[in-house]
Amino acid sequence: MAARKILMITGDFTEDYETMVPFQALLMVGHTVHAVCPGKKAGEQVRTAVHDFEGDQTYSEKPGHNFTLNAEFDAIHAEDYDALVIPGGRAPEYLRLNPKVIAAVQHFANAGKPIAAICHGAQLLAAAGVLSGRSCSAYPACAPEVKAAGGSYADIPVDKAHVDGNLVTAPAWPAHPDWLAKFLALLGTRIDA
Repeated sequence: MAARKILMITGDFTEDYETMVPFQALLMVGHTVHAVCPGKKAGEQVRTAVHDFEGDQTYSEKPGHNFTLNAEFDAIHAEDYDALVIPGGRAPEYLRLNPKVIAAVQHFANAGKPIAAICHGAQLLAAAGVLSGRSCSAYPACAPEVKAAGGSYADIPVDKAHVDGNLVTAPAWPAHPDWLAKFLALLGTRIDA
């Protein structure tokens, strides 16, 4: 397996598990992961939130950990990376307003590079205009945005992931085992047990 260079675009109030788990898991298998946030530098932190499913009409939200960024958004060049990870939470709702973030997402989509998006990460894909003719899973409340962007919403169990070409998506963090396994397969990563 060749180590890959992966870009993770995140921000304040990103979902804790959807940021921490893929970041650590991808490092664990030998990939380089640069976690960035517009307006923040390496060593600075983003606040996370824990979204849980406790029987309410939508998820509950609790304070999460502070996540330390290890690269600077303004210094990255999307073409230098092999893949993109977009965590969910509330960060995508404002990240999608940043033209440089949109351009980075479009680069990965247009180049056919692997993209892993989870939960509300679909908001960023929709805003970047990369879902037309594609199928995509997401947190169910994002289904209208997927459809409005010309995509078809993949309504799958919360612990499953969906693949459409270079795009791996999932409804929420309970899908981590399936989502990460499918993303690693797209990256060509083999784990021998």
